[in-house]
Amino acid sequence: MTNTLYQDALALLKQLISIQSFSREEAGTAEAIAQFLQARGVEIHRKENNVWAFNKHYNPALPTVLLNSHHDTVKPHPSWTFDPLTPTVQDGKLYGLGSNDAGGCLVSLIATFLHFYDRTDLTYNLVLAATAEEEISGRNGIELVYPELGEIAFAIVGEPTQMHLAVAEKGLMVLDCVAHGQGGHAAREEGINAIYQALPDIEWFRTYRFPKESSFLGPVKMSVTVIQAGSQHNVVPDQCKFTVDVRMTDAYGPEEVLSIIREHVKSEVTPRSTRLQPSSIDREHPIVQSGIKLGRNLYGSPTTSDQALLDIPSLKMGPGDSARSHTADEFIYLSELEEGIALYIQLLTPVITA
Repeated sequence: MTNTLYQDALALLKQLISIQSFSREEAGTAEAIAQFLQARGVEIHRKENNVWAFNKHYNPALPTVLLNSHHDTVKPHPSWTFDPLTPTVQDGKLYGLGSNDAGGCLVSLIATFLHFYDRTDLTYNLVLAATAEEEISGRNGIELVYPELGEIAFAIVGEPTQMHLAVAEKGLMVLDCVAHGQGGHAAREEGINAIYQALPDIEWFRTYRFPKESSFLGPVKMSVTVIQAGSQHNVVPDQCKFTVDVRMTDAYGPEEVLSIIREHVKSEVTPRSTRLQPSSIDREHPIVQSGIKLGRNLYGSPTTSDQALLDIPSLKMGPGDSARSHTADEFIYLSELEEGIALYIQLLTPVITA
């Protein structure tokens, strides 16, 4: 790795921090990324706030690796003591909104892409995709441009993992449930209380254990997180609505989980979406084996990312620490950024070069 790659990546990260890029408001950072790549002779493609590019000697006969991370951010936590949009270096740390999630990952992947960009000895093509709306699982991010990228063999999704390999990731399905009763006066023996109708179902969600468990992700996890019922103290409610957060593993698909739930509960169950699928990659996959040889740990991630929208083998990996994401005074160590670029290059070299 040349020092130029690191210095350019650091300069780009500072620029991205300084541009407000909340989800659905990423036009400024998309333009900055596009200009950065074009200044280095890279032909870019853009659709809405997504930017992507292929390696210089793209060969349609070769399989393709996707390098993906996002440039949108959440809104800053109210407890920031630094200006979240002013990149600040202090004690070996770069503070700023999106520095850790996922700016450090994105600029490290961009540097990695540039390292391999004009190589003629690649056994895989590379496509770099800097995408939008990850923080809200929006439809105008990776999901929008994925069809434009061609057939993909596998992907590296840049998220802060301390450069360890998340080889499995839980999916997410949010369920809106309704238990039905019959209205009546609370003072008389009339009506069917919808809250009482909902209680057995809520208890089932709390205690049920799916028979199949994932080796990396463990069991499917279900949590009732919102309950709404009743209008006033003396009216028996005829509806009880509740929301269930379901974290799925690679042992089940969303439709299978939904079918099992509907078999066991009486409440009406409506998923908001089945898009955010669990994902995994085989431990014997060459990119995973390359990571193992570099001494990286393998683990299953409980949090969702754009991996959930990719129907291909993928791993989540990047500099920084997930525990710093969405926190006040978010930061990334400069050493993590430098290490991230070096490790991405070392990870890919034995897999994609002759």
